[in-house]
Amino acid sequence: MCTGKCAKCIGAALFPLAFLCIVANLFLFFPDFKVEYVEDPSKITPEVLYLGGIIGGGIMILFPAVHIHATGSGGCCTNRCGMFLSILFAAFGALGSGYCLIISILGLVNGPMCEVKNQNWTKPFLGSSEDSEQSYLFYPETWSKCTNPANVVLFNVVLFSLLIAFSTIELILCTLQMVNGLFGCLCGTCGKRRAGPV
Repeated sequence: MCTGKCAKCIGAALFPLAFLCIVANLFLFFPDFKVEYVEDPSKITPEVLYLGGIIGGGIMILFPAVHIHATGSGGCCTNRCGMFLSILFAAFGALGSGYCLIISILGLVNGPMCEVKNQNWTKPFLGSSEDSEQSYLFYPETWSKCTNPANVVLFNVVLFSLLIAFSTIELILCTLQMVNGLFGCLCGTCGKRRAGPV
């Protein structure tokens, strides 16, 4: 596949992934699909407030997606300058997706902020992996420690897992574009080869 067509495909694939990351992060602000918790930031899981999905997997991916897609739309292999810039934009996107990935992993490992039986808001699963050989993720029966919001553990596990999946795919695509852009810089355009003799 020509480097230009490859860049166009990568750019097109990044758009929905960025949108999905933003949506998943926004949902995390409303555990149990209620707005009352967002009014008090101390009741929101700290990793949600880091905006990994909105900033890292979302905004920092949208800019590279636009440029990479435009570079791929410029022709068969476009031009060396465009491909070089696509490497820089892809590297920027890789940083964003990496940020989203790290924050999402931390959010999944540390567990949600919730109200426990003594009516205190805390992170009851933080450090659970240190106390036992496995984390709370492998012991669903312990999820009932969180009394409020309802089903907040399952809510966080699903959404942070989705963010991990989306940001991992973004990271792979951005890395592929850096390699693709490098080939585009080295090979240049293929317009002359396609033109052939008159």
